[in-house]
This record gives sequence, structure tokens and C-alpha cells, in this order.
Amino acid sequence: MELIRGLHNLRDHHRGCVATIGNFDGVHRGHQQVLANVRRKADSMGLPSMAIIFEPQPNEFFTPDAAPPRLTRFGEKIRLLQAEGVDRVLCLSFNERLRSLSAEQFVDELLLQGIAVKHFVVGDDFRFGCDRRGDYRLLREAGERHNFTVADTETLKIDDERVSSTRIRQALLNNDLDLAARLLGRRYRVTGRVQHGQKLGRELGAPTANVRMHKHVCPMRGVYAVRCSLHHERFLGVCNVGMRPTVNGLRPALEVHLLDFDGDLYGELLSVEFLTPLRAERKFENLDALQQQIKLDIAAARDWFASANY
Repeated sequence: MELIRGLHNLRDHHRGCVATIGNFDGVHRGHQQVLANVRRKADSMGLPSMAIIFEPQPNEFFTPDAAPPRLTRFGEKIRLLQAEGVDRVLCLSFNERLRSLSAEQFVDELLLQGIAVKHFVVGDDFRFGCDRRGDYRLLREAGERHNFTVADTETLKIDDERVSSTRIRQALLNNDLDLAARLLGRRYRVTGRVQHGQKLGRELGAPTANVRMHKHVCPMRGVYAVRCSLHHERFLGVCNVGMRPTVNGLRPALEVHLLDFDGDLYGELLSVEFLTPLRAERKFENLDALQQQIKLDIAAARDWFASANY
């Protein structure tokens, strides 16, 4: 798969494709349905498939302090799009210029001059251009004038409700990990580099891998039994994600204790898959109380793994 960063990096060989566009946060089952339609059409037309995404996501541009947490950070999103068989990903920088483009300018600069789209697949709620004035009808009319076709994708529903990133975030906030997995088509996971932290876990007898997080990542808070992937190996573990109130944490942190593991993880790319909640995050009176609770969390995780045959 080829990643193209910005319109300025488009070349002649990128012209002519079957494309779709969106945030693709989570690359959930609704997104997967759209991407499957793109792949099928691209194969039938003998053209490459392309997914167009934004960085930052539009809601992070408009309301940076109130934007919801992402389900997937950029690197994980790219890996998931690749797994869905997309040939190319075009990442557009969402900035003031892109925001101010009219719907007609958006069609001209991106779809016509940029990628010379031959078939464009959109979701049922797609809007584009300044003030979101562009819609499916405008795209169809532009396609008739400029010789490309447009198709929308019927909303995917599970339990009579639309599959959406918002619904998945709410499921995760409610610790309904099974529902989130059904909507995503896989267990929810966070992937990031292991960085140096306070090394407090080591002092408390349970060394942890501190997975680097960004501002708009992971809507969950609490302690969870998890399964981690490292270099195609899998390990069971206990994860705390939250603000670490006992040690006056200043920003969200994701710390994982891998069971029966002894090694150096710094700098490694670790994928953390959430299996079941163990308890809510809370503040303890002192480090001794926290240490005792960590022992209980590890024991609870081992009991759950044994009962679930992990």
C-alpha cells in the first residue's frame, strides 16, 4: 500500500482510481463495508483503490479542546486500511485552506485535477466543502459533467442501530467491550511505542510498559485484562489506562504489566488488546495501598484468563 501525504505529492501515475473519503476512525464494520465496495469496483474497472483521510481530523481542527478521543491513532489507522486491501491512502492536511474550499473547488482540486477519480464511493451522511454544503446530489451532478460515477453506501446497522465511531466510543466508555468488538469487527486495541516513565511499577513489584499516548486517544478509564502483541508474539497482561490519580498524573497514561515476561520493551511497538474490565480507576491513600491493589488486580486477571481459557 502507498501512503501519499498531501495533494502536492500526487503524481501523474496517481490519476485514475476508485476512491472514497472519510475520517475512518476505528476502521469499523461500517467503514469496512464502504472499503469492500471500493475494492470490488476498482477490481471490476481495473483501477487502483484509494482512501482519502484527514490529519488532523476535522473535529480536532474546529474544536481541539472538545474533540472526542480517537479510536485509532494515525499509524494504526494506516495499518488497518492496508489490511482492508486499499492500494493507496491519500492523507490531506486539514487546515484553513482546505476548510475554506467551496464544494465546487473541492471537486475540482481534489477529485478532478488531483486524482482524476473514475468512481467515487461515499457514506450515506457524507458532506464536504465550506460549511458542509456539498452533498451526494452535487457529486452526482459533477460526475455527469466530468465523466465519473458516484455511489453511496447503505448504512450498516447492528441491533437496529447505526454502526459509528461515536457508538463505539460510548460502548467503550460503558465498558461494553463485547459490543465494541462487534461494531469494530475485532477487539478494541491501542498500539504505541513503549517509552520511559516514572518506573514506579518496578518499585511496586510490577514493572509496566508505558505506552505512548497522544491527546486524542483511547476513551477508556480503568484496569483491564489485556492481550498484547510484540513482534508477532502474544502475552497476557494487566493494563491501567487513565490519569493515575494516586501519583497526581497530569495526562492520560496507558501502562501494561505483562504476566510472566522479563525483558526490555523500551522503544518497541506494543499492541494492547482489551479483553475485560477488572475495576474502575480510583485514588489510593498511599503507595502501599496501591501496591496491594496491584497484586489483587494481577490475581484477578490470572483468574479471568484461566476461566476464559486464555
